[in-house]
Amino acid sequence: MTALTRLHDAVFNRIEAMAPWLIPTLARLVFAGVLLVYYLNSAGTKVGSSLFSPSVGAYAQIFPKAMEAVGYDVSQLSAFHTLVVLAGTWAEYILPVLIVIGLFTRLAAVGMIGFVAVQSLVDITGHNAAAQDIGAWFDGNASALILDQRAFWIFALLVLVVRGAGPISVDRVLARFR
Repeated sequence: MTALTRLHDAVFNRIEAMAPWLIPTLARLVFAGVLLVYYLNSAGTKVGSSLFSPSVGAYAQIFPKAMEAVGYDVSQLSAFHTLVVLAGTWAEYILPVLIVIGLFTRLAAVGMIGFVAVQSLVDITGHNAAAQDIGAWFDGNASALILDQRAFWIFALLVLVVRGAGPISVDRVLARFR
C-alpha cells in the first residue's frame, strides 16, 4: 500500500507542479475553442455599414424591449443606446481576442465576466428566455443555456483573473520588458 501511495503522490505532485502554467494556458485554449468564434460571430451580426454604425439588429439584441417600444425605429433611441451598442459590439470583438493572445488577460477576463452577466440578464429579462433555457442549479439537468453553461464560462474566466494568462502569452513577453 505504501508503494501505491508513493506512486500516487509522485504522479500527482508532478501534475500539481505544472499547474502554474498549465491551468491558465488550458483556460485560454478552452476559451478559444468554445467561445472565440461564438463571440466574433455574434459581434459580426451587430455591425452595420461600419464599426461606428451598428445594425438595427444590434439594437434589437441589446435593447429588445426599447426597440419594440419605438417600433424598431433606431432614430427614436437616445445617444446612450447607441453608445452602449457600440461599446458592446467592440467589446465582443476586442475582449475575446485579448484573452486568446494573452494581452491584458486579467482585465479582459473581468470585462468578459461582466459581458456574460449582462448578456445573461438581457436574455432573461429582455428576450424572455424560457425557464428550461434559464435553468436552475442543483436541478439535476446540466443542459440549461444560461445558468449552467455560462457558469462554466465564468469559471474559466475567473481562472484567468486569478492566475493570469500563463507563459505563452503577450502578457508574459511584456512582463520581461518591465
